[in-house]
Amino acid sequence: MELLTNKLRKRFQEIGSQRDEKDLIIVAKFFNPSGAGTWYLAEFNPDDQCFFCYVTGLHCDEWGYTSLIEMKAYRSPLGIGIERDISFEEQRFSEIREIHK
Repeated sequence: MELLTNKLRKRFQEIGSQRDEKDLIIVAKFFNPSGAGTWYLAEFNPDDQCFFCYVTGLHCDEWGYTSLIEMKAYRSPLGIGIERDISFEEQRFSEIREIHK
């Protein structure tokens, strides 16, 4: 399964920067099916292939940047890579926050 489809690329481009937004739109969700880590993706920069996202389930929950290239390359000891939650529907970060309280 492709992590970043053309449809998602287009949606990230439509939304653009959310720098001044108080309640960011979360466009997609990636997760590690064989370990910790869930990434809620709010922005994508096609130039450096990086996402601005909220990460939960690792050392601490925080906003930061992650590389699409590194996400594609990652393999767990079981040989399983990062996956995109295909059932995830776009929502505001405040809704995600409620889930992770």
